[in-house]
Amino acid sequence: MTVHFVGAGPGAADLLTLRAVKLLERADVCLYPGTYIDEHVLSHCRDDAVLVDTRDLDLDQIVAHLADAHHTGRDVVRLCSGDPSVYSALAEQSSRLDERGVPWDVTPGVPAYAAAAALLGKELTVPLLSQSVVLTRTRARSTAMPETESLAAFARTRATLVLHLAITRIRHLAAELVPEYGPGCPAVVVANASQPAELILTGTLFDIADQVEAHGLRQAAVILVGPALDPEARRGRESYLYDPRRERRRTARED
Repeated sequence: MTVHFVGAGPGAADLLTLRAVKLLERADVCLYPGTYIDEHVLSHCRDDAVLVDTRDLDLDQIVAHLADAHHTGRDVVRLCSGDPSVYSALAEQSSRLDERGVPWDVTPGVPAYAAAAALLGKELTVPLLSQSVVLTRTRARSTAMPETESLAAFARTRATLVLHLAITRIRHLAAELVPEYGPGCPAVVVANASQPAELILTGTLFDIADQVEAHGLRQAAVILVGPALDPEARRGRESYLYDPRRERRRTARED
């Protein structure tokens, strides 16, 4: 049997892909991070499926569940919040499965930053303003960041920044970003995107930390920073691709 790493999306049960739903519907075992995934997503599982909440399990325990399901001939899904390509521990789980000779595959999901941008109705890349999006985090009680990936270094690009796993350090990171972006730069926090407890806080680097602390946010939130979030800064900045003045190649149609 194959272990299926499946992106569960931002939280809404109807934001899973069709492939993800099909895998959940036939899974005998489903491992899920209970901090981020609720019963609505798990409702796609069969009533007799074994559900394992991984929030209190370490890596060895998680891999043991996956390998055991494989060796006993049961279909197993490992749900990851958002998309498995970002902050999902896919690398270490899959490498350990490789060591055990357990096959695995990956089904992508809607990433949290994309769900946040959709709720805001924002494009994170605006012509002549910001054409890059940096997905990063800051360090609190977590794995050390590489020396070359400091927040200050990313700030110098003035790209749109999306910070994961950083909500408890928002006052510190805002202060670190101000020298490059300025205190008036738009900053938005989206917590529990697409879920019943969804919350959107809109402000600037000057005041966003006050809002976050007032609401007591501690997890399940992404922070977006950059001039691309400013409606006034976006005005009149249009893509060359769709410019009516751009010369376009005309192809002849056969009758």
